[in-house]
Amino acid sequence: MILLLLLVVAVVTAVLVSRGAGTYPRRPRTEAAPRGVPAPRKPGAPFRVLAGVAGGAAALLYLWGLVCVGFAVMEAEDGGTGSAPLRPCRADAPPELAGRIVDYSVSYLPLGFRCETADGDGYDSADIPGYVNPGVAVLALAAVAGAVAAGYTTELRARAAAREGGR
Repeated sequence: MILLLLLVVAVVTAVLVSRGAGTYPRRPRTEAAPRGVPAPRKPGAPFRVLAGVAGGAAALLYLWGLVCVGFAVMEAEDGGTGSAPLRPCRADAPPELAGRIVDYSVSYLPLGFRCETADGDGYDSADIPGYVNPGVAVLALAAVAGAVAAGYTTELRARAAAREGGR
């Protein structure tokens, strides 16, 4: 399901970048700029859109992972009948390994819920989907790359304009 969401985000981003997002004027037109003349495009606008969309998608995916970790912790802390071994630790483990679980640990970067045994060994719970951490990393890197590319293109155009003005 989340892969479909990532695919939709990628397609929308590609369409926005290819159509030149950010090319529309933010102020009303005056007599000096008639209706048929397009507004000048800001340098790096498509890269800014890419950075914004990828950053937002990374934040949403990380939030989804936090929700999964929170539900795993709530299930682990829920006492009562059927609480031993811990419920999040029973999903993918064989019964003999799940029976040796004594505690758990939570990691927020990268997101994880680790079931620990008495001998110091352990395994990751299946409650946190495997696509969350790689997806957040790839989207965050895409956002950073988009921001760097936007800054680079803005700098290149500013230098070119300075050279043109200096001649």
